[in-house]
Amino acid sequence: MNLHQYAETHDVTNQPPSLDGANLYRIDLPLQQWSRHFGAGWAQDRIDAYGALAGGPLMAAGFLANQNKPQFSSHDRYGHRIDLVEFHPAYHELMRTAIEHGLPSLPWVEPREGAHVARASMTYLHSQAEAGSGCPLTMTFAAVPALKLQPELAEYWLPKVLATEYDPRNVGDRHKVGVTLGMAMTEKQGGTDVRANTTRAYPVGAPGPGQAYELVGHKWFCSAPMCDAFLTLAQTDKGLSCFLLPRHRPDDSRNQFYIQRLKNKLGNCSNASSEVEFRGALAWMIGEEGRGVPTIIEMGAMTRFDCMVGSSALMRQALTQAAHHCAHRQVGGRLLAEQPLMQNVLADLALESEAALALSLRMGRALDQPDDPQQAKFARLVTAVGKYWICKRAPAMINEAAECMGGAGYVEDSILPRLYREAPVNSTWEGSGNVQCLDVLRALSKESGVLDVLFDELGDGHSDPRLAVHIGNLKAAFADTGDIQYRARQLTEGIALALQAKLLLEAGNATVSDAFIGSRLSGSGRVYGVLPRGVDVGELVARSTPNWPL
Repeated sequence: MNLHQYAETHDVTNQPPSLDGANLYRIDLPLQQWSRHFGAGWAQDRIDAYGALAGGPLMAAGFLANQNKPQFSSHDRYGHRIDLVEFHPAYHELMRTAIEHGLPSLPWVEPREGAHVARASMTYLHSQAEAGSGCPLTMTFAAVPALKLQPELAEYWLPKVLATEYDPRNVGDRHKVGVTLGMAMTEKQGGTDVRANTTRAYPVGAPGPGQAYELVGHKWFCSAPMCDAFLTLAQTDKGLSCFLLPRHRPDDSRNQFYIQRLKNKLGNCSNASSEVEFRGALAWMIGEEGRGVPTIIEMGAMTRFDCMVGSSALMRQALTQAAHHCAHRQVGGRLLAEQPLMQNVLADLALESEAALALSLRMGRALDQPDDPQQAKFARLVTAVGKYWICKRAPAMINEAAECMGGAGYVEDSILPRLYREAPVNSTWEGSGNVQCLDVLRALSKESGVLDVLFDELGDGHSDPRLAVHIGNLKAAFADTGDIQYRARQLTEGIALALQAKLLLEAGNATVSDAFIGSRLSGSGRVYGVLPRGVDVGELVARSTPNWPL
């Protein structure tokens, strides 16, 4: 008797095929179209190549890096203080691949039309595979404008920051061709209010920009503590100032930079966030003394931009998984993707994802025009608007996508739980929702012409009466300055929706723009899956459903 045949209790049926190895660029029609639309047509082969990496080896590395979290050792086995954070090889694979493909450096070394858009598109793909490596990549990218403020420091550091060589060794920066940068800004008593920082900086010799100081104090959040150097803030006699603090001193000895512990976070688990102390740590002042916050403003704009891109990426990967599942899973004898209510939900998720991507890459387009004062004002406003709105929309959208998959979207074998845990970090990092909305008001009230630039961008509604009404209501809302701080979230949401609607209209796909405007500006519902009648949900679902294999 063949007992084996009786031991097999069932055949595996009604399960979707694996998406392992999918080229995330080729299965994403919106990304292809929007990256070209905003000037990165020349980079499509590079983006395509990164899409293959993101959906293949980097996706696998993302799972491994999260299953094997960074480990902190304060001392070696002999009792020497080492402050070492060790990462799984998969994390290093993620970092090495990104750096070799120019994710922290491309717009700085190739400053041409569409460079920021191309870099954002590859970051969008990378973050779908694993977002935890994004923090040191973003900081290395975003620190460049601050470093340029101090030419004598930039001459040494910028070639290393912009190099496409990843070197994770725990050695001094003078032994490396390429380095990564981290950030240590907030303290436990202040958080977002960095002006409440108590860390003190004492000049080693002559004070002032470019000079050496020793820092004494603490940082409640130090991002990526195994980076080669950190931008940080400390008080001098003239006020809060910005410093570059290397992990090693010029003589290769360890700097007086002590890791207290790693943060045990909700998500972002492959990245080591930490608490640190400076006990006379050697650092060099960047920018004008007492002007630390203005010095890091442009850096903050870049990191907020990456929060937009990162949240858009999480939403896209959630949509990819849900749409793929529903395209192959049958319930009641019919594919889920063919059933009207599920089509309503999937189409709504697709709209949210594409609108987030469009606004993010439009922001990249503004950064690609640094000499245009109008685009600079647009970027000043939209970094806060987009950071607030896209990051705020991500967790609920990812939750809905997981629900489309039922139990399959709730287990850790799926990527959905990781995406869901990751989503809140972007809305918290670099200033939470209220901080962004108040910054919107600050930009509009204190920087001449920003409001005019916004309404010039929005125009007259582009022949859509619903958008025209929305823009008119927005103008009236800003004209009424009473209790404007109380209404800051409503105003910021209104700006975000108007910009997204305008972008989708301009792109010329009437199915997408009509569905977005009809649902977002007409108040059809407060959850996903309540699109109004008449929307071509089938076309919207098909537009975002992965056609795999290719």
